[in-house]
Amino acid sequence: MRTPIFLSLALLLAACGQEQQATGPGPAPAPTTTDASDATDASPLAGIPERAATTAAITAEDLAAQIALISDDVFEGRAPGSKGEKLTVAYLISEFERLGLEPGNKGSWTQDVPMIEIRTEIVEPLTISIGDTEMTLAQGTQAMVGSRQTVPEVSVTDSEVVFAGYGVVAPEYDWNDYAGIDAKGKTVIVLVNDPGFGSNDADLFKGKAMTYYGRWTYKYEECARQGAAACLIVHETEAASYPWEVVRNSWGGPELDLPRGESSDPVVNVQGWLTLESTQALFAAAGKDFDAVRPTANARGFQSFSLDGKASVKLTSSVRESSSPNVMGLLKGSSRPDELIIYTAHWDHLGRTFGDPTDNIYNGAIDNATGIAGMLEIAEAFTSESEAPARSILFLAVTLEESGLLGSRWYAENPIYPLTKTAANINMDALPVIGPTNDVVVVGYGSSELENVLRDAAAAQNRTVVQEPTPQNGFYYRSDHFNFAKVGVPALYAKGGFDHREKGEEYGRQMALDYTTNRYHKPSDEYSPDWDLRGAAEDLQLLFEVGRRVADSDGWPQWLEGSEFKARRDAAMAEAGEG
Repeated sequence: MRTPIFLSLALLLAACGQEQQATGPGPAPAPTTTDASDATDASPLAGIPERAATTAAITAEDLAAQIALISDDVFEGRAPGSKGEKLTVAYLISEFERLGLEPGNKGSWTQDVPMIEIRTEIVEPLTISIGDTEMTLAQGTQAMVGSRQTVPEVSVTDSEVVFAGYGVVAPEYDWNDYAGIDAKGKTVIVLVNDPGFGSNDADLFKGKAMTYYGRWTYKYEECARQGAAACLIVHETEAASYPWEVVRNSWGGPELDLPRGESSDPVVNVQGWLTLESTQALFAAAGKDFDAVRPTANARGFQSFSLDGKASVKLTSSVRESSSPNVMGLLKGSSRPDELIIYTAHWDHLGRTFGDPTDNIYNGAIDNATGIAGMLEIAEAFTSESEAPARSILFLAVTLEESGLLGSRWYAENPIYPLTKTAANINMDALPVIGPTNDVVVVGYGSSELENVLRDAAAAQNRTVVQEPTPQNGFYYRSDHFNFAKVGVPALYAKGGFDHREKGEEYGRQMALDYTTNRYHKPSDEYSPDWDLRGAAEDLQLLFEVGRRVADSDGWPQWLEGSEFKARRDAAMAEAGEG
């Protein structure tokens, strides 16, 4: 499975979930404070093109009309805190009203998500000196560095450089890459992904399936816990599951984050990425062959070591407090309205970049105008039925997904409706646009009983439910369903696969490769009338059916045995006397 084609397939499956880390040329929201009330002032939809009317049925034509509009240039890439945000929120509210939904937050259409925007400037570039070699690493081409600290200036001066393997401390796997070294004040270089992927050992961690220890977010957090001054992740396309250009584009604007509280994750002073070529040069300067050293990190008992080098970098930051809204519409249940199903899709994307005179808008047509359009189609299907389902349905369009799943995290940690009354979450992100497929891919396959409901519904379409082809890429941790799973709510993230019903599997693979190479997190992710949305419509009909069946059921979907989220759900439901 570790081939460039399957890597690209997986990226088509993936949501985005890439935090914007460091400053520099790249997408950035306009410095405009947004309040939910801004979306309801006079003529909130002024300038938005008129779209074709949609019908009650979920159709490719209706889906195309919604995607084309939501990804139109007028929305300016839908960046949180921008003019595009105001228009997007206003449009979503108008659609929820048109469909006859109720405001989902106690009379309000929105839930404000507090955010901080950190704009970082590099005063002194990252420089690493090893022996007689001094390397000044160019931002964007050799490294991407920034800071999530909320102080005016951050600097690292003559910090010892160490290599800490995967940067993982996992007692349950008897693994500690920091054993034997003191990382305090040091610049730590680590590998992306985790040892199970690197070793191709099915018995190590979860084999090729990435654990949370493989995510770059974890690596920065662990560096901070170890007291490191800086954490630099070595980018490798296969291990990261995306090319360097995605790092540069996704981390090229301001860092958006939730306000820091007592329970916030630890933050390392400087964090970033190194290209593979830069890393190889650094190791060579230290008299080591990186390509020979890297496999040693896959073995239990690996010893981290110093590169006998010094790293320095100086950054200044400006911090602005603001908020960005989750938008929610509620269809009240007919007999058990206090219980609900939540459909999620993120409305935000990367906004605009002011460095490209030819195309400076990241339209995010696939990522994630498709998901928002899909949510509206499913909402229209539900509201067009003669009777509402037994349980309520909440349609939750979340913000700040591109900044680390922050909107869904805020809702999960500050739920409007009790989580023990929430039967399921169904997530939509980056729907395929290649046409009808024989397969339906479940990201995080084998997690919950929702897959059984999906499997029954898919059989009616003569389709087969399958596992994602590249579990090593950790996509389960990269879209908004993950935040519901973390708090115990059974969550489903499924979409069409690659076995095209008419053109075969190779066609599906090539289309996925084209998206990954030419559009993912780029201004070229634009709507095309040439897309074949018949498959996406079938996928949405499946997800509608799953939600309808669960909403009308007396039962509560359960996590399957072996799921890391089962204990949290069982404990919460037992305490509440539910389930």
